[in-house]
Amino acid sequence: MLQTDISHKRINKLAFPALIAGIAEPLLSITDTAIIGNIENNAVASLAAVGIVGAFISMLVWVFGQIRSAISAIISQYVGANKLDEIKTLPVQAITIVVVVSLLVIAISYPFSETIFSFYNASGKILSFSVDYFNIRILGFPFTLFTFAIFGVFRGLQNTYYPMLIAITGAILNIVLDYFFVYGFRDLIPAMHIKGAAYASVIAQITMAVLAAILLLKKTTIPLKLTRTIHPEIKRLLSMVLNLFVRTLALNLALYFGTAYATSYGKEYIAAYTIGLNLWLLGAFMIDGYASVGNILSGKLLGQKDYKSLFTLNKRLLKYAIALGAAFILLGGLFYESIGTIFTKETGVLEQFYLVFWVILAMQPLCAMTFIFDGTFKGLGEMKYLRNVLLFATLIGFIPTLFLFDYLDFKLYAIWISFAVWMFFRGVFLFFKFKIKFFPLAQKQ
Repeated sequence: MLQTDISHKRINKLAFPALIAGIAEPLLSITDTAIIGNIENNAVASLAAVGIVGAFISMLVWVFGQIRSAISAIISQYVGANKLDEIKTLPVQAITIVVVVSLLVIAISYPFSETIFSFYNASGKILSFSVDYFNIRILGFPFTLFTFAIFGVFRGLQNTYYPMLIAITGAILNIVLDYFFVYGFRDLIPAMHIKGAAYASVIAQITMAVLAAILLLKKTTIPLKLTRTIHPEIKRLLSMVLNLFVRTLALNLALYFGTAYATSYGKEYIAAYTIGLNLWLLGAFMIDGYASVGNILSGKLLGQKDYKSLFTLNKRLLKYAIALGAAFILLGGLFYESIGTIFTKETGVLEQFYLVFWVILAMQPLCAMTFIFDGTFKGLGEMKYLRNVLLFATLIGFIPTLFLFDYLDFKLYAIWISFAVWMFFRGVFLFFKFKIKFFPLAQKQ
C-alpha cells in the first residue's frame, strides 16, 4: 500500500483551500454584522438582533452539521483502506436524513420564534428584529446542511479545493446582495434593512447547495440517487452523529449562556459581544483549515494503520495552527481600534468591545491547539471522547466560571474569561489522550 504523503507541501495544499473555505463561512455572518451595524436607523438594536439570531442559527448548524465530520471520517478511512467502492451509496442516505431533520427543525422553530428569542433576554425592538431576521434566515437551513454534507464527502476524498470554490462563491454573492438588499439600490431595489440581510444569506445558501450538488455529480463517482438497501455503515455514521450532536449541544449551551448574559447587560453589551464573537469565530475557522487536514488525513492514516505518520502529522499541524494564532494576535494588536469601527460607529458599543478584545486575541494559540485536536479526533472517529470532553469543559469549566465572574460584576470579561477556561479544558484533555494512545503505537513502528 502506498504511504500517505504528509509533507509540508501536501499539508498546505489541503489546508490552504480549507482555510479559505473556513474564512468564507463566518463571512456570511460578519458581512451581516458589518453592514447592519452601519445602517442609519436602529443600528444598535438591529446589530443586537443579528447577534442573537446568529448565535441560535450557528447552534443549529453546528448541532446538525456534524454530519460533515462523520461522513468525512468514514470515507477517508475507506480511502485509506482502498475500499472506496464499498462506501459510495452512504453519502446520499446521510444527506437525505439530515435534510429531512432540518425541515422538521424549521416546522418546530418557525411558529415559536418569538418565544425562542425571549429566552435570550431579547425584548422590544431587539425581539421584533430578531423574529423578522430569523423567520427568513431559517429558510436557508436545509440548504446549508446539504452543502455541509457534500463538503464532508469532498473532505473524505482528500479534496478541499471544491469546497473552497463553493464557499467563496457563496461569500461573494452574500456580500454583494447584502449591500443592495440592506441599503437598497436606486428605485430598483427598496432598502429592506435587517430583512434584506436575511434574504441575501438565504440566496447565497441556495446557490452554494446547487453548486455543491453539481460538482459532486460532475467531479466524483459518488451518486445522489437513493437505493433501497440501507448501507451497513449507516449505523456507525448515526452513532458518530449522535455523539457529535450531544457534544455540540454542550458547545452551544456555552454559546447560549454567553449570548443570554451579554443581552441581559444591555444593548451596547450584546452588540459588542456580537462583534467579538464573529471575530473569534473568524479566527477559529482560519485555524480550521489545518484542523481539516487533521480530519482528512488522520482517518486515512488510521485506515492504513500508519501510526508513526499520524503522530508526525499532528505535530506539524500544531506548529502551523499556533503560528496562525500568533498572526491573529499580531494583526489584532496592530489594528486594534480600526477593527471595531468596521462594524459600528456607536461609541458605547466600541467602548465595551475594546475592553475585552484583547482577551479574544490572547486566546488564539490555545484555540489553535484545541481545534487541531478536534479535527484529528473527528477523523479518527473518536466522537464519544469528544462528546465527553465537551460536556466536562462546559459543565465544570465554562458555566461555573461564568457564574463566578458574573457575580463579581465582570460583565463581558466574565463571558470571555469563561470561554478561555472552556478552551483550556478541551485542549488539555485532547492533547493528553492523543499522546497516551498514539505515541506508544508510533514508537513501535
